[in-house]
Amino acid sequence: MSNTRLIARLDIKGPNLIKGVHLEGLRVIGDPGEYAKKYYEQGADELLYIDIVASLYGRNKLTDIIRAAAKDVFIPITVGGGIRSVEDVSDLLGAGADKVAINTAAVLRPELIHEVSRRFGSQCMVLSIEAKQQSPGHWEVYTDTGRERSGIDVVEWARKGEALGAGEILVTSIDREGTRQGFDLALTRAITDAVGIPVIASGGMGKADDLVAVVRQSGANAVAMADILHYERATLGELRQAAKAGGVQVRAYER
Repeated sequence: MSNTRLIARLDIKGPNLIKGVHLEGLRVIGDPGEYAKKYYEQGADELLYIDIVASLYGRNKLTDIIRAAAKDVFIPITVGGGIRSVEDVSDLLGAGADKVAINTAAVLRPELIHEVSRRFGSQCMVLSIEAKQQSPGHWEVYTDTGRERSGIDVVEWARKGEALGAGEILVTSIDREGTRQGFDLALTRAITDAVGIPVIASGGMGKADDLVAVVRQSGANAVAMADILHYERATLGELRQAAKAGGVQVRAYER
């Protein structure tokens, strides 16, 4: 069994690290560079940066933030938000990113998944899915940071994304995001059952037990967390120990 990755998620608006609830009601947390360095030093396995307004304005402004972060942290960095082309991906990788997470542009033009995978490898292409429950056992894909409905079924889209070359899926529950009520276990399980590539669970982590639950009950390969770290309700070291105590295999802290 491979280690479950603990990923620090940093949502960005302009120069600021922010946090919201249901991807709305955004509150400024601080300097993303300072938080990235802190989480790296605490033992994060990866960092996930999402420009939460980029898709609205048709641009990604994270290159400078990523370039600065890459000087201080030496773990994989995934970047999402406003990525619309192979050229956008190339720019971000050149700035220091290791992977890209694409949502809106992939929904609008699914061929982009294949193009990125073919050019940079499937390990670089993360399909980002923002999911909202419509009825029991059914979730719809949303775009533009949870603002727009797509009419696409989440599980069907996950399967198609894998077929097109995505090497990983990031699933964010809009219903749970920022609520501290725990991950949507049914949503995560539906996706892990449907695909054979790693699935990152995001949205709703309130305590260490939520991490254990989404891995053991829903089969998540990685857990992305923000609120619990930003508001210092737990450190990554504490969460790593709690994961081990709960029977979740994680990397030994080596930094």
